[in-house]
Order: sequence, then structure tokens, then C-alpha cells
Amino acid sequence: MTAAARPPAGDCPVDEAWMTALMADLFPLSRSITGDGTRATLARVRREIALTVHEVPTGTSVLDWSVPEEWNLRRARLIAPDGSVAVDTADSNLHVVGYSTPVRGEYALVDLLPRLHSLPNRPELVPYRTSYHVRDWGFCLSQRTRAALLPGRYGVEIDASLAPGSLSYGELLVPGRVRDEVLITTHICHPSLANDNLTGIAAATALARWAVRESRQHTYRFLFLPATIGAVTWLARNQDATAHVRYGLVLTGLGDPAPLTYKSSRRGDTAIDRLMSHLVTHSGGTTRDWYPYGYDERQFCSPGFDLPVGRLSRAMHGTYLQYHTSADDLSFVSGGQVRAAVAIVLAAFDAIESGLVPRSLAPYGEPQLGRRGLFRGLGGTLEKTSSEYALLWLLSLADGEHDLVAIAERSGLSLSEVMTAAEALRAAGLLA
Repeated sequence: MTAAARPPAGDCPVDEAWMTALMADLFPLSRSITGDGTRATLARVRREIALTVHEVPTGTSVLDWSVPEEWNLRRARLIAPDGSVAVDTADSNLHVVGYSTPVRGEYALVDLLPRLHSLPNRPELVPYRTSYHVRDWGFCLSQRTRAALLPGRYGVEIDASLAPGSLSYGELLVPGRVRDEVLITTHICHPSLANDNLTGIAAATALARWAVRESRQHTYRFLFLPATIGAVTWLARNQDATAHVRYGLVLTGLGDPAPLTYKSSRRGDTAIDRLMSHLVTHSGGTTRDWYPYGYDERQFCSPGFDLPVGRLSRAMHGTYLQYHTSADDLSFVSGGQVRAAVAIVLAAFDAIESGLVPRSLAPYGEPQLGRRGLFRGLGGTLEKTSSEYALLWLLSLADGEHDLVAIAERSGLSLSEVMTAAEALRAAGLLA
């Protein structure tokens, strides 16, 4: 594909209503790092793209981890002494601590209190809590509900199973003309949290739909993974494939009102780092240096793999009121914000597909652009906003050592202007 193969990023060919509908379908599913809710999530995505779903059995050794037992929740309730239902996962699947062990019995309120999780400083919200690797159980509820609980004995019903099964993840590999690979990954394990991370699922699905219908130079791989253990599992099973990854992005938290944020890879100076930093900064967003916390970039950038994988998000995790609470619902996210993030990634794809490092095929002196219809006939002052100005900058720096981002930064032009000039020079036989 070339930069002219589709509209510019501002005219992103992604249907906002489609992404919003996809997130609405996924919101009520009871997801975790394993289980039927995760499979249902992958099945819904599979209606949009030809996803391959992998099942990795419990106990499988994956790097320094092992695949855990599979957890499936049917329903969890906390029943008050008067018989009323105080907490019920039928109202929200956040109401139970993820991976709670099955429980049925009666408990005095005083004994229950350590297992009831709330947010005293945000009394209306229900927190999201998990206990993946320690056998435990509990409920999540608003502080207002917790404060209203009266002394007495409460019925506890956690109808769940925790048993040998498998871990599920989705993968789509779209071969290109070369094996060099662009990796896009997102996590799928959070229940009923829209920004974290139905927005990432919607964005990755939209990008995969683009990849399968465009003519591409590069190979594109899309991964839909349970956080941490899913990335570790994929890496353990695909160590040979990692050698082909040239560019990578983790997508998460793309629907909140904040500007975009790009977090660099561990190396910090890779092609994807320079490209995304430029695009995000020019869109009004910010960049962050690497730090060893966050999402699955930690796994892909771990020293043994050291892949060029950064992260694209908006507000940083843990910094906004709605993070990991019941307030992270569909009303909090905007399909338009997700669409704008997809547009930035598509602009990066355009640059990657165009060839990031141009080389002039007429490096001795300035080629005559006028006879090729690339330069105006009337001489005089050249405006810095003119297309000819971009052509001259590109020709002067297309020495095989400056990439498109470096040319944009040095010239003060936007990356899209540089890419348009590159495409014109390539069409005229002046650029490789």
C-alpha cells in the first residue's frame, strides 16, 4: 500500500458506531484470565475477524509461570439477615473478587468485613479486585452499601468452579509480502470495564479489519490476550516468531477524554518509538519514557525478548477516577476517541508501509522537478507551506540514513506532508 491508498488519518475509515456497538456487546460478559466469559469475548471478536482461538491446558509451563486452573463464575450473592440480597453479580460482575473460590455458608458480619472491598473516598463506586494466584474469596461493593449492612449472619453464595481447564487467547496473522512483522496486542480479561479495556479490543479489531483488506508489504499479527499470563503464554509458545517483530504496540485505555499518551519501549529509540512519539505529539498528546509497570509491554520488552513494543493509551492507568471501578462503564468512553486513536495507528501503518528510510535515485545535484510536473513554472519566493518545499527537504535528506520522522522533525513539516512528498517523488522515479 502507499500513503495515497486511503484517506489521511483525519478521515479514518473506521465506523465509530460499529466500534461502540462492539463494546456494548462485550460489556456484560464475565471475563477473567480464563473461562467461558473470555471464550465468549473471543467468539464475539471472531464474528468480525478470522481469529484463531488457542487453548492452553492448565499446568502448562510457560516461561517462569504455569497456566492456572480455569475459573468460571455462575453467580455470587451476599444475602442479608432479613433475606434481602445485599450484593449480587446479576447486577454487576464486578461484585465478586475475580477468581474467588466456591463458597456456600453463613458468616457473621464481623467475620465478613475483611472480605468486603469498597472505596471509602468514593462511596458510590464498586471497585474491581482479583485474587488470581492466591486461593481466596470476597465481594466488591460500594462504600454506601457496605455502611448500610446491619449486624447479623449473612448468607454467602459464590457459585463458581476453579478446576483444570485451559487458558484461551486469540490470534490473527495476516501475511504480507515480507516476513517483517507489525505486532498489535490488547488484553481481554477485565470484566465490565469499558476503557480498560473494551476500547483496546475494539481498536485492535478495527485495525485487523483494515489489515485483511489492504495490500501490505509487512506481515501483521494481532493478539487478544489475558493480561500478563496471556502474554507470557504467547511468548513461551512463539519464541521463534519474535525474531520477526520490527514494530509493536500494546493498545489500552483509548476511550477516555484525555489526549493520547505513548509509552516507549524499553530501548526507547526504536523505529516505533520515534514514529509514535512524533505522531502522538503532533496530535496534541504526550509521550512517556519506559518504566517497568503497566500492561503487557513489560512482557514483550523483558530483557530476553527486548522487542520494539510501545504502548498507546490516553489517561495513564490509576490516574483517573473511573479506573478499575464501576464508573468505567460505557458512558465513560467515546467511540470518537477510540476512532481517533485508530487513526493515529493507521498513520503509523502508512509510514511503515511507505518505507521509513527513503533514498534518492538522483542524488547528484537537484533533479529537475519542473519537467516532471512537480515544481511550479513561475519562480520567486518559495513558501514553507508549499508542496515544493516538502519535495526539496525530502530530496536533500533522502540519503538512506534519515528516516521519514527525522526528515519531518528537521524540516518542521508534518509526517503526512513528508509522506505525500515521498509518494510524489517515488511516482516520478526519483526516490526508493
